Amino acid sequence: MKKNYLFTSESVSEGHPDKVADQISDAILDAYLTLDPDAHVACETFCTTDCVMVAGEITSTATGLDIERIIRDTIRRIGYDRPEYGFDADTCEIIQRLHEQSPDISRGVRRSTGLMDQGAGDQGMMFGYACRDTQEYMPLAVSLSHRMLQILSDIRHNEPSLMPYLRPDAKTQFTVDFSARHKPLRVNTIVLSTQHDPFADDDALMQRRIEADVRSIVLPRLIASLPPKTAALFDGDFTLHVNPTGKFVIGGPAGDTGLTGRKIIVDTYGGRGAHGGGAFSGKDPSKVDRSAAYAARHIAKNLVAAGVCDECLVQLAYAIGVAQPVSVFVDSYRKYDEDGDAAIAAKISELYDLRPAAIISRFGLKNPIYEPTASYGHFGKKPYVRTMRLLRDGAWLDREVEFFPWEKLDMVPTLRTAFGL
Repeated sequence: MKKNYLFTSESVSEGHPDKVADQISDAILDAYLTLDPDAHVACETFCTTDCVMVAGEITSTATGLDIERIIRDTIRRIGYDRPEYGFDADTCEIIQRLHEQSPDISRGVRRSTGLMDQGAGDQGMMFGYACRDTQEYMPLAVSLSHRMLQILSDIRHNEPSLMPYLRPDAKTQFTVDFSARHKPLRVNTIVLSTQHDPFADDDALMQRRIEADVRSIVLPRLIASLPPKTAALFDGDFTLHVNPTGKFVIGGPAGDTGLTGRKIIVDTYGGRGAHGGGAFSGKDPSKVDRSAAYAARHIAKNLVAAGVCDECLVQLAYAIGVAQPVSVFVDSYRKYDEDGDAAIAAKISELYDLRPAAIISRFGLKNPIYEPTASYGHFGKKPYVRTMRLLRDGAWLDREVEFFPWEKLDMVPTLRTAFGL
């Protein structure tokens, strides 16, 4: 007889050193795409105590970008704006090692004719996943982890008097009790570690104050933000660990080095489903590590929303310089009829144009939409539109730009018709 089980996922705040690196890389990418939609960018960031180094390959017609200002503005927005943090937007050292993309790579993705047959920027496999745990079709544990830290960040930025000691670095972890049929039953354990000012001489007193505020301020806001069915999973009998080491004053890049691409599980599904291994941040959409992962999520989410399956994993795989994927794989976790997964995959290949250029066009991925993806996950967020000023064909234009378009459910009617639902 199958028994209930526990599953755990984590998230980290925008002030975590790895996320600082991701946001800097994507801020640089967005700056180039604002001026040149065809920019090829692969930007990596390393940060440590009062030092940031950016390196990578950039090929673009854009000129005159103040990379140092972009870096400092990003750090300041996150909240590292005081010397006592050991990482300060105004004083940290900036080292740049950016150069043009290798022509051996560029030849596979730049074509003067047949632009829709642009090849993939690299080989590899990318995964998308969706399930019915939440209204966003995201796994519950990682969704709760993101949401709790977003609430903590909102307090730090917008209501600092509530928890005046908060510093930018934080991480959380949720353990959820699931039934044998993979239905969430209750929240079992919550872990929250948040960086803080040294506001008292007694470490135990500081820890008690922070835990009390988490219980009386953060958790009630989290629960109130959830649909009733999800809120009911907080039955009051969960275990809560707040700053379990007892003190967390030294944090951010001063406490640990940060590097672009080290939080790929936080970025995706919290360990549910699968991950191909490629990171997202700092990469323009010709890199299928990013664009195909977004396409795979869109497919999986729409399949679940359409009722084709209750849980879905989609894999896309590519060869460098080749436009068509070498494989399309679907796993509906045996909730479809015999041989159904192969039939779903075949139908997806018919309904979706999965060439990199087609994915880029469908989701508007040449627009500067990436810095908002670099914290609290690339998936599960609500799509929105913003008017942006972009340089296109030598002229500045105001255009409506869509963010997180891969989260739209625009293929649901088509899929229901295709599968006779």
